[in-house]
Order: sequence, then C-alpha cells, then structure tokens
Amino acid sequence: MPRPDRLASAGLGLVIIFVVAALAAPILATHDPGVIDAVRRLDGPSQAHLLGTDNLGRDIFSRILYGSRWSLGTVAISTALIMTIGVAVGSAAGYFGGVADNILMRVVDVLLAFPSILLALAIAGIIGPGITSVVVALVSVWWASYARVVRGMVLALREREFIAAAHGLGATNSHIVLRHILPNILAPVAILATVEMGELILAVAALGFLGLGAQPPTPEWGAMVNDARPFLLSSPALTVYPGVAISLAVIGFNLLGDGLRDMLDPRTQTPQKHA
Repeated sequence: MPRPDRLASAGLGLVIIFVVAALAAPILATHDPGVIDAVRRLDGPSQAHLLGTDNLGRDIFSRILYGSRWSLGTVAISTALIMTIGVAVGSAAGYFGGVADNILMRVVDVLLAFPSILLALAIAGIIGPGITSVVVALVSVWWASYARVVRGMVLALREREFIAAAHGLGATNSHIVLRHILPNILAPVAILATVEMGELILAVAALGFLGLGAQPPTPEWGAMVNDARPFLLSSPALTVYPGVAISLAVIGFNLLGDGLRDMLDPRTQTPQKHA
C-alpha cells in the first residue's frame, strides 16, 4: 500500500499542476478559447490543436486551460467564504452556548437535512445562471457542515486549562476566541477545506452542466461536458477531456486532504516495525 505521505505528494502534484494551468492559462494556451473556426469543426488532435477542436472549431486544450481558471477560481472563492462563515458561526455557537448555540445549530440541522447539491441547485435556479449565483448557492449550503465541525472542536477547547487560565487573567471573550481558540482549530479546518474542495469542484461542474454556471462562450468544465453531449457517439473526446480534468482535480484534492489528515492525526499513524 502507498504511504500516506506519498499519496499527499501525488495529490499536491496534481493540485499544483491545475493551479499553474489556471494562473498561466494566457501563456500556455495555444489559441484564444473563444475563437470560432467553422472550417476546423470536430478536428482530431494535431500539431495545431493538441486535443482537437469542438463542434464550433474552438481549441479544446485552450478551453480546458481557461476552464480551470473558472472552475478552480469559483471553488477557491467559495471555500474562502464558506470557511469564514462556518468558523464564525461554529465558534460563536461552541464558545457562548445557550440560546445562541440552539438557534444556530437548528439552522445548521435544517441545511444538513437536505442533500447539499440539490439545495445548491435550487438556490442557483432561483437566483439565475452565472458564476455569482453558483458562489452564493455553494456558500449558502456548505458553511453548515463547517460550522458543526468547528462547534465540536470549540466545545472541547473551551474546557481546557489554558482557556480557564486566560479567563482567570481577565482576558475578554474576543481575545480568547481570536488568540487561543482560532489558532487551535485552523489546521483541522484547513484539512477539511482541502477535502471538501474536491466535492465543490464536482458541484461547480454539476451546476455548469445544468446550465446554471458560467454562460457561453465562457469555458467551464461542466458546461463543456454539457456542450459535448450531442456528439457523445461521433466525437466522444469532447466529453472525455473535460471529464478527465474534473476527475483529476477532484482526485488531487482528495489525496492531498487525506494525506494531510493522516500525517497530522496521530491516531491514523501505524507503529513502525523495528528490526
């Protein structure tokens, strides 16, 4: 079996590749992703078009590169907002308890009672298609799971001796939360975010596939898969290439998150055998 650190390294390598592809898309792309060439419709891979062209003659390789900017960019923005809201709500509920905890956790329970992707789909459908609606839909749904995890960690931390000592020294609640609580939960939350980013990539692709994400002619992986559906039998590569990009990005984040969790959680580490 591969060692956890090797899995994490493999995941990190995939993530770095996609991040570099997204940031350097204007440099790496061989063509303008929006340029239509009716003469070269559905061409196969060639020196001019590394992965061929789509039904409008647009370069697939360039569109996948630019698609990584929209897909990963949407996920990155959504994750930052989800972490901010989830950590704030979970910290408040866990630290202060009482009525605030009951109200906030009931809201979390309601959100977690629905399948995340279906609830996000409903919210995006109400708001309307576009990247902004996708971000709003994802953030509105995914923060709840973060809040519940953070609340559990804060409940455990607030009973620790160093928190009682800080209270005894007259530290304010805001000081304790910012200086003692948050530094102890950020690492586990970051690992959770890394794992969840794979799921968010799938959610962004699903919303894009259903026409609720980036609108034409913007290249986005889910939308590219949807555009290729009529040509699934005649030109299956149109579906395969963006599908592979989605799969590799999800695998990369999952391996990285699992590897980081295994390395940082001593309970998952197996004892070393000595000769």
